[in-house]
Amino acid sequence: MSIDFDLQDGVALVTINRSERMNAMDAEHYGLLSDAWIRVRDDRDVRVAVVTGTGEKSFTVGADLKSFVGQAPDLAEFMLSQKGQLLNRGLEVWKPVVAAVNGYCLGGGMTLLLATDLRFAAPHASFALSEVKRGVFPANGGTQRILQQLPYPVAMELLLTGDPMDAETAARWGLINRVVPAGELLDTAMAAARRIASNAPLAVQSAKELAVRSRDMDLPTGLRMEQAMLRLLQTSEDVQEGTQAFAEKRAPAFTGR
Repeated sequence: MSIDFDLQDGVALVTINRSERMNAMDAEHYGLLSDAWIRVRDDRDVRVAVVTGTGEKSFTVGADLKSFVGQAPDLAEFMLSQKGQLLNRGLEVWKPVVAAVNGYCLGGGMTLLLATDLRFAAPHASFALSEVKRGVFPANGGTQRILQQLPYPVAMELLLTGDPMDAETAARWGLINRVVPAGELLDTAMAAARRIASNAPLAVQSAKELAVRSRDMDLPTGLRMEQAMLRLLQTSEDVQEGTQAFAEKRAPAFTGR
């Protein structure tokens, strides 16, 4: 019962490790997952994260409903809006996150997926915002991100019926990057993460932040933010290294400074 965290060469692998419960998460696991995302955000050695689940059946089915039934927090707890923050609940993580979906991606698993940047799935993966079938709705970003990422009628069908979408359909609508053989799934996700990690980390993080924030800004404000961020990066050691490496026809060695 854990959230596994492995860091190699700038790529953090976050694994939801509860296969006996389809990688469903109770309060303890959500706390551990929050700790993992905070480490991804704050650890300068982390440049990219990959998230997946153990086993071959499930990425994660989200909340372990049996552990949350009748467990609504009191009002004082409700007001602690920054406690136990998650990637999909508002934690700002500008390092890219790659999802390797190895099976069921349901409920909270789907809202987690919607907060990632690149997504690969095994052929047997399925996707659903199934909360309405249980008397609630998909919180932690489910209602807030789905219309940003899918056409309106497709998104509303997922949101209001709770019915699943298969991997090929998800790829066709752009919910995931592509479907890959199950045996190649993690390798594919890790390879994409390593390609990203080889780039200048401050530039990558700036590009992600600007792109994500653009959804909430008018174009003139977004363009001005681009100018300001670019002006900052032009003084970085990585820009000097990138320019010199290009001139010397070698791979750059970026440090994130």
